[in-house]
Amino acid sequence: MNGRIWTGDELTEDTTLTCDVCVVGSGAGGSVLGLELAKRGLDVVMLEEGGYHTRRDFDLNEAKAYSTFYQEGGNRATDDLAISIFQGRTVGGGTTINWCACFRTPPEILERWRDVHGVKGLDTAALTPHWDWLEERLSIRDWPIEQANRNNRILWDGLGALGYSRGTVKRNVRACAALGACGVGCPTDAKQSMLVTLIPEAVEKGMRLYANASVRHVSTQGTRVTAVHADVLDPATSRPTGKRLTVKAKVTAVCGGAINSPGLLLRSQLTGRGNVGKRLFLHPVVISQARFRERVEAYSGAPLTVYSRQFIDRGPGKLGWLLEVPPLMPLQSAVALSGFGVEHQEHMASLPHANALISICLDGVQPGDEGGSVALRDAREYTRFKIRYPLRDFHWEGFREALKVSARIQFAAGAEQVMSPHSRPVVMRGEKDIALLDRAPYSPLECSVVSAHQMGGCAMGGSPETSVVDSTLRYWDLDNLFVVDGSVFPTALGVNPMETILGVAHWGSQHVAAAVGRSA
Repeated sequence: MNGRIWTGDELTEDTTLTCDVCVVGSGAGGSVLGLELAKRGLDVVMLEEGGYHTRRDFDLNEAKAYSTFYQEGGNRATDDLAISIFQGRTVGGGTTINWCACFRTPPEILERWRDVHGVKGLDTAALTPHWDWLEERLSIRDWPIEQANRNNRILWDGLGALGYSRGTVKRNVRACAALGACGVGCPTDAKQSMLVTLIPEAVEKGMRLYANASVRHVSTQGTRVTAVHADVLDPATSRPTGKRLTVKAKVTAVCGGAINSPGLLLRSQLTGRGNVGKRLFLHPVVISQARFRERVEAYSGAPLTVYSRQFIDRGPGKLGWLLEVPPLMPLQSAVALSGFGVEHQEHMASLPHANALISICLDGVQPGDEGGSVALRDAREYTRFKIRYPLRDFHWEGFREALKVSARIQFAAGAEQVMSPHSRPVVMRGEKDIALLDRAPYSPLECSVVSAHQMGGCAMGGSPETSVVDSTLRYWDLDNLFVVDGSVFPTALGVNPMETILGVAHWGSQHVAAAVGRSA
């Protein structure tokens, strides 16, 4: 087998391929799976809807990056526009454009998956050897606090001043120049994303990767998938060229991530007894913006290196959250931060002095929290889905309390002003003003909420009546269809999800290989 990467402009006629395993998606799940199967000598074909972009394309141009490397040009959102959703769409998926934060899955989450959702055989002990291998292979190492930029030091200092727990984040980088550009693609290949690590290794071992291949549906007969059908896209416009790519494989693995994986199954009329598209979790985020007298320059330096889980468990019925720091790139800040007109202009002019804290809320673990849903729009819609995520009273209570904590931390670190993410921001000039947050409006579109972590939609579990895949990641009602990505998570995690997806995929590769008839 000769491995290679093809792009849409090279496919000038309808093409049919045969192979052992067809992997749909090249992100954290698909790439790990593709490599592990290729290492076993299996013939693997990988299909990726996004384009094939390398460090030569990562030129720090935000306007190009978001429109090119992100789903829906960086404009994906819930149906009511209350939550903006940032999600990768390029070879390497989210690992190509994320902020390099690596966390192992919290043990209590895996225990919940076992005890509440019936997942078997997936615990900390089972995942540890897989994480060990991945951390060595991807150079996942602690980023010392001495190398933190001022933006992250503000969180570190504020947490310390208030006596809250704090830690430094592990990052998957090698010879990192700390340019701060992780979110628009690494121009030096320091980020050890799938694009520069596992995908090239898998291709060397024979994997064939087709970029600009948008999988529209899988066809089935009886209890088996018989073919995967993709439209070839023009790399320049991302529109269909009219050419078709068909893959006939012994086993198919859907690895498109939360939202796209359930979308593909639904287009294929695979509803998982009504469970496909359910239990979508977004780690909803609220942002607290601060201004400091000194320059912070949050657009440079390693973007996310400090965290706190002090407030992740607030007790029954209370939304908990993870505290981190986002980079503040100019275009990203213009969209995400508060204010309009002259007020917004002034905020942008003072961007070098700005800091922001994000509260990443842990959803799916409270009684009755079923998260959101993914459904199909009409036939004219090519990539957009109906994404619903109802924000309930307990969400808003959690957001309000998270903003109050963030403001305290920012003032403790020396902020001269803190602003809330409301359409009419609450402006606080000292700790005495934090109480103003209690009187602010908390409802969709009045308080900005974003998401960069999508999980669920094809939940793993112990029963076909309540889940989509079993504890081997196999679709309950088909013998040769697997889902291997974050969409199988029965709940959110409370930490950045990349390493969990990597670990689950590495662990799950044994089951996919066994379905072809090849074990480790």
